Amino acid sequence: MQGTIETILSRRSIRSYTSEPVERTKITQILEAARWAPSGLNNQPWKFIVVQDRNNIEKLSGCTRYSSIVKGASVIVAAFLDTSEMYNHIKDAQAIGAAIQNMLLACCELGLGAVWLGEILNNKEQVNLILKAPESLELMAALAIGYPVGSKTTSSRKELAEIAFEELYDNQWR
Repeated sequence: MQGTIETILSRRSIRSYTSEPVERTKITQILEAARWAPSGLNNQPWKFIVVQDRNNIEKLSGCTRYSSIVKGASVIVAAFLDTSEMYNHIKDAQAIGAAIQNMLLACCELGLGAVWLGEILNNKEQVNLILKAPESLELMAALAIGYPVGSKTTSSRKELAEIAFEELYDNQWR
């Protein structure tokens, strides 16, 4: 088992998966990780729909230009803001972002690949229809999850001095 920081630094967006199904116990662990994300007033404004049926995954693939990623995944998790539980749209959207990040980190630690799909929001009404989600659920993202194909990918990040400052904006972090 990796440490938290090691998991954060090793996590990558994985877009290609084997056909091996993801075990229900692992999906439950991923959902538990999401459930324990922080939220304002502990309102837990999220709902998640787990999709494994190939017909439903095929339908969802038509809702995004990244259809090949969706079709290749063993699991799609649609993450929603439950507006009936909402108290502040921005804070609650941030909480769902934290829940999604927790799921991505859990996937990494469990040996799964995952990618956060945001472009699917362009067709959120169609997603809601496919998944029979009530109007009170606002789609925030979908995660494609599966066992990764191939070796680890690499990534780069900006230097801390480009993004972090000490006390004032004109004093770069060193």
